[in-house]
Amino acid sequence: MLRSALSVREQLSDREVLFSRVLDAPRELVWKIWSELRHLDRWWGPAGFKTTTHEFAFVEGGAWRFVMHGPDGTDYPNRIVFREIDPPSRIAYDNGWDLPGAPVDFTAVLALDSDGARTKLSLRMTFTDAESFRKAVEAYGVLDGGTQTLDRLAEYVNGVA
Repeated sequence: MLRSALSVREQLSDREVLFSRVLDAPRELVWKIWSELRHLDRWWGPAGFKTTTHEFAFVEGGAWRFVMHGPDGTDYPNRIVFREIDPPSRIAYDNGWDLPGAPVDFTAVLALDSDGARTKLSLRMTFTDAESFRKAVEAYGVLDGGTQTLDRLAEYVNGVA
């Protein structure tokens, strides 16, 4: 049973969404789970997905190249470039397909706020335009996927904490 508050999502505009959750773990532990590959590969992605990492450099300007393997066998190559890292409270990154010349699909800002033994997490995703956001929602299920990813994070945190 999940001990943390359930994930909440709020569409802020025609190209922006905010996911939030309160986790039953201190901010330093949640930071570690977001910033160390040995943890990320175990919980990243929606329900039923697995992740295979090809490159991980958790520094400003560094990249995380990985493939998300869907439960139906479809592979989704991804590339994240870390724009800002402010331990243990903030990570900003650009996310796009890991294909030559592929554009950035969205910019994300993760904020971790300490609440005693708990952590308030917010993840704001801003797409390049309304059409990109609509496509991500309709073709890739980004709204449910984001919620499921935070659910998987909570399950993982509860097993580690």
